[in-house]
Amino acid sequence: MSISVIKPGLLDTIQDIGRYGYAKWGINPGGAMDVFAAKVANILVGNCPNESVLEIHFPGPQLLFEQNTLISLTGANFSPTLNDEPLKLWQPVVVRKNTVLHFPKLRSGARCYVAVHGGFCIEKWLDSYSTNLKAGAGGWFGRQLKKGDDLTFKENTIYFAGLLDAQNNKKELPWHADERSTYDNLHEILMIPGNEWEDLTDNSQKDFLKNDFMIHHSSDRMGYQFNGEKLVMKNNSELISSGVSFGTIQLLPDGHMIVLMADHQITGGYPRIGHVISAHLHKLAQLRQKEIVRFRMTDIRTAEELLFLQQRQLQILQRACTDHLNQLIC
Repeated sequence: MSISVIKPGLLDTIQDIGRYGYAKWGINPGGAMDVFAAKVANILVGNCPNESVLEIHFPGPQLLFEQNTLISLTGANFSPTLNDEPLKLWQPVVVRKNTVLHFPKLRSGARCYVAVHGGFCIEKWLDSYSTNLKAGAGGWFGRQLKKGDDLTFKENTIYFAGLLDAQNNKKELPWHADERSTYDNLHEILMIPGNEWEDLTDNSQKDFLKNDFMIHHSSDRMGYQFNGEKLVMKNNSELISSGVSFGTIQLLPDGHMIVLMADHQITGGYPRIGHVISAHLHKLAQLRQKEIVRFRMTDIRTAEELLFLQQRQLQILQRACTDHLNQLIC
C-alpha cells in the first residue's frame, strides 16, 4: 500500500540529506533544500533523520493515503488539510486510509516536507534517496512526481488504525517540535568571508553588509540570484575554477550575487565573496522569490557553535520522540 498522487504539485520530489562523496565524478550532493526541516519530519515519526522524505513546493499536490500511517509535515506552511480538515505542522499525525492530503493556500515558506513512518520504499542511487533531476536518477525514477504515481511505504509493525477514533480521519499525537527559535529572524542570514572577499572594493564590502537584497524571480534549487546594489572587484582578473558548496556566495560579471543552493554545480570560476553558514541554510531555503535578505558577517567559531547547537537540538528531539513513540506502542 502507498501514497497515490491524485494531482501533482509544482515540483514534488523524493529527497534526503544529500549524496556526498561523488563530486570527483561531477555529481553534486543535491538533497533537501531545508535539511533541518527534513530531519525533523523524520524524527517526529520515529525514522532515522537521513530517511527519504517528500519535498513539495507551492502549488502543492493532492495525495491519497491508501493505508493507515503516521506522517509529519514540516517546513513551509501551505495550509495542509486532510479531507478538508486542517493539519498541524511540526507534529506527528496518524491518518486514516482513503483520506486525501491537500495544500490549498500558501501562508509562509517555500518548501514543505512530508515524512511517513518507515520511509518510502525506493532504491538508493549512490548511497542516497535524493532525486537528481539533471541525471534522471535517484528518488522516484529520477524525476518529479506525476499523476498516478504510487509511492509504497517500507514495512512497519505498528497498528495505526488502533490509534484512530471511529469517527475521525486523523489523530494528532501529543508531542511536537518547537521550530520558532530555529527560524527566528528569517531574513537575516549570517555568512563568513570567502576567498575573494578582500578583492571587493571597500565601498562594495560596506554595501554588501549594510544593504538589503531581493531574491530574483529566476532563483531555483540550483541557486538564488539577488537584485540589489551592484558590487565591484578591485580588478577583473580571471580565476581558475575551484570547488564550491551549498551556501557559496559568488559574484557574477554584472555585479550581482548568486548563492549556490542544494543542486549547485561542483566547481565555479566566479569570485567567492562569502559563504552562508551551515546553520542558516535552512532559513535561506524557506525564503521565496522577491523576498528580502540581509547578510551579516560572522566568524568561523560562531558558525561552528550555531551548527553544534542545532545538531544538539535535533539529538534531544530524537531521543524524546523515540521515547514517546515507544510508550505509545506499549
